[in-house]
Amino acid sequence: MTENFWKDKYPVGIPADINADEYPNIQAVLQQSCQRFADKPAFSNLGKTLTYGELYELSGHFAAWLQQHTDLQPGDRIAVQLPNVLQYPVVVFGAMRAGLIVVNTNPLYTAREMEHQFNDSGAKALVCLANMAHLAEVVLPKTGVKHVIVTEVGDMLPPLKRLLVNSVVKYVKKMVPAYSLPQAIKLNDALAKGRGKSVNEASPAANDVAVLQYTGGTTGVAKGAMLTHRNLIANMLQCKALMGATLNEGSEILIAPLPLYHIYAFTVHCMMMMLTGNHNVLITNPRDLPAMIKDLGNFKFTAFVGLNTLFVALCNNEAFRRLDFSGLKLTLSGGMALQLAAAERWKEVTGCAICEGYGMTETSPVVTVNPIQNIQVGTIGIPVPSTSCKVIDEEGNDLPFGERGELCAKGPQVMKGYWQRQEATDEVLSADGWLQTGDIAVIQPDGFIRIVDRKKDMILVSGFNVYPNELEDVLATLPGVLQCAAIGVPDERTGEAIKVFVVVKPGASLTKEQVMQHMHDNLTGYKRPKQVEFRDSLPMTNVGKILRRELRDEELKKVAMA
Repeated sequence: MTENFWKDKYPVGIPADINADEYPNIQAVLQQSCQRFADKPAFSNLGKTLTYGELYELSGHFAAWLQQHTDLQPGDRIAVQLPNVLQYPVVVFGAMRAGLIVVNTNPLYTAREMEHQFNDSGAKALVCLANMAHLAEVVLPKTGVKHVIVTEVGDMLPPLKRLLVNSVVKYVKKMVPAYSLPQAIKLNDALAKGRGKSVNEASPAANDVAVLQYTGGTTGVAKGAMLTHRNLIANMLQCKALMGATLNEGSEILIAPLPLYHIYAFTVHCMMMMLTGNHNVLITNPRDLPAMIKDLGNFKFTAFVGLNTLFVALCNNEAFRRLDFSGLKLTLSGGMALQLAAAERWKEVTGCAICEGYGMTETSPVVTVNPIQNIQVGTIGIPVPSTSCKVIDEEGNDLPFGERGELCAKGPQVMKGYWQRQEATDEVLSADGWLQTGDIAVIQPDGFIRIVDRKKDMILVSGFNVYPNELEDVLATLPGVLQCAAIGVPDERTGEAIKVFVVVKPGASLTKEQVMQHMHDNLTGYKRPKQVEFRDSLPMTNVGKILRRELRDEELKKVAMA
């Protein structure tokens, strides 16, 4: 299968290639867009809107503070641990303008997970929400983080509303546990100190790292995928090329319920929408459906970016079904497999078909998308421009159309490698640029691709990758556990749910509640098991490796017989 095969597979008007070197770095994209669309709304949240001009101004304040009030140097890492609030784009783009590398960090991480990521990345600074500052207090003495910036949910709002929102979050909802971080500075104070100061605009090379995005890759050890400026710009241009005919510049309103710290939402909302000057409505807590739906009612939105579980939850909500969908012309799905029933229900409720795509953290992330002009439900679409895909057998040989094999991808969006892990990089990335995805796929003769299985043991919960190794490492530290295994089992709501199997040491006793509490204390929400099963033994190979596949097959048989 030649790389030229894909050239004639694109609908009319969509180029087969993009110029990944159109911009030297993300700063150039930001500057151009913020000047060109200065008066256009960029991000809205909690009733407040930042224009592109205001975003540039505020990110400049933060960049100036970083440069003139800290000892941080270009190339240093800054962990950004924020949900979807206006502070996120201000901080991220400000950090980039100062030449720092952004380490996207899940705000729901436990202290154990934070400590690993901060130490592995060598982060020297942290921006976090006050809600998580009590964990930072515990973690930071064990890390190299020297500079801490704390912000509250309402900090970007006008003074009275800011006071109201922050007080409700802190005192009524009691969502800000007490903490002591005497070295920390409030984000608004940092912005005030940077106001009026000049920024020494960083000018990184295209192949310099812009973002460290942590993932388990194909194993359970969390690794930082090095995404360069060129990687992210390429994927921005690739997404725009496929969707540009559908979205107009400076006039679209996109709903952003997926977290910006996840590379999928980051690329769509912070990169592609910035390039096109469009308006992103940030949903801070998509689990609060009534609040989210109330927010949606304030905008005649034209695009929606989500995943299977969210589509189902919304379509089952009567208030959502009453919204005005007359402007909706694009719905994007990624992060987890789109179920046919969910796709049909969404189209029935909103009148808009869902374009499903596929990607990985290691590919910035988009590899394939269903073109809006030609959606094939049940497939992940065709490769985005300047991207080739192939499937290979266990020996690495290319396979023909229609045969199952491991999906491999090649293009300018493929990561530079894993941060300080050359061996792990070499396992998945060939010398000539092919990335092995770990997913089993079939390439149809028309170029559309179907994912049919997973080579690796990864579990996919609501679009988030969960790695059994990490869960088993945590579970093994619980006194009384002799052996353990973690697998994914089918779940209507989240795609997969986590089930753990435990063999208890002779003479010891353990309860399900003890197992669940231990996992709760050490893992963020989506990594926690929903089911626990105690066994006398677990299936193993001759050399003592637990056979997760056998456990999965047993569970699938139970589902089939139910």
